[in-house]
Amino acid sequence: MKNKILITILIISIGFNLFLFGRWFIFEHAYEPSESEQVILSEMVLKTVESKEYKKLAEKENIIAIDANMDKNKGGKFPYYFGVSVRTDIQTYLFACSNE
Repeated sequence: MKNKILITILIISIGFNLFLFGRWFIFEHAYEPSESEQVILSEMVLKTVESKEYKKLAEKENIIAIDANMDKNKGGKFPYYFGVSVRTDIQTYLFACSNE
């Protein structure tokens, strides 16, 4: 009886830990940039701010925030899963890589 309870608790514990690892690996890991990816995202923000489209947008609308993000689940290869979103008082605009 005591062994059955311990084996059941062990199986439940292993299953729960596998679930947590799978959730982290599949969902959260794909959205956290590494150090080198963080550098690239910072460069993308700089290039976005220097672009003609951004300057036109800044003249027309009030810019609230700029956010760099990555989504490896989106598909495509490096660097096409990076993006920069520019939020204004009217709507949010997305800037992405068009070449390497």
